[in-house]
Amino acid sequence: MTSRREFLQTSSLAAALSATARGRQIQTLGVQLYTVRTVLPQKPAETLKAIDAIGYREAEATYVGLDQIWSALEATRLKPVSIHLDSALVTKGKDDDIARTFDELKKRGFSFAVFPYLPPAERGGLDVIRAVADRLNRAGEKCRSAGLSFCYHNHAFEFEPMEGTTPFQVLMDSTDKKLVGLEMDVFWVSVAGHDPAELLGKLSGRVPLLHLKDKEKDTPLMYKEAVARTAFKEVGHGVIDWPKVLNAAASAGVSHYIVEQDQTPGDPLESLRQSFAYVSKLNY
Repeated sequence: MTSRREFLQTSSLAAALSATARGRQIQTLGVQLYTVRTVLPQKPAETLKAIDAIGYREAEATYVGLDQIWSALEATRLKPVSIHLDSALVTKGKDDDIARTFDELKKRGFSFAVFPYLPPAERGGLDVIRAVADRLNRAGEKCRSAGLSFCYHNHAFEFEPMEGTTPFQVLMDSTDKKLVGLEMDVFWVSVAGHDPAELLGKLSGRVPLLHLKDKEKDTPLMYKEAVARTAFKEVGHGVIDWPKVLNAAASAGVSHYIVEQDQTPGDPLESLRQSFAYVSKLNY
């Protein structure tokens, strides 16, 4: 006859094996509100309630237009986790203005402030990139003082070979990892010809935020943002190996997973539904 201790041990082992067979799942999924920029300004309450109803529980906002949607956002279950700043605030803003902005965002409940994009007019050689890194470090200090974390969001241009290295590598080497984290955009890393999972492994501990967006088959390698509209796919509807990426993300310490789709074939809410349906059921 099986003893109580043996029964409990067997049950625990079975549960563990079952959990292993099921794999991991993302429990809380966020959305970058840029995805719904064509409908959000006109119908903030309706749009945000629809995102809430889909099942998303975190929001990444943009600083431009934040006041116009704030009350509608507060009326949902969407937690304002991160926000994309106005890039000029970081590259050209005064220290007092930067500090004031971060204090405001902390009061609103955000945890992360993100530098979203370096415009083409502000790009250049590696000396320019190092100067940008200095500005990122300064912003990171102000951000930390306000009780927030600061991140850089990549596109594809950072991976273009230059003088035996890349702007991305220079940015990572020239910024203090205690002050500047990375919001890795899986799509743009892939467009630039790199494996997002491998890059996550190399940057373990420095990537708290991950942008989930899929890529159409046969999208050409490029270092500019001028990809075809159809290159952007709902998560799980393109060619990116999501189990591989998400396993690497879990090992690298990613804490927030954010769906973004720069271009959608129709209703952006429908695209968000499709991405959520895939990610929420994915075992990896």
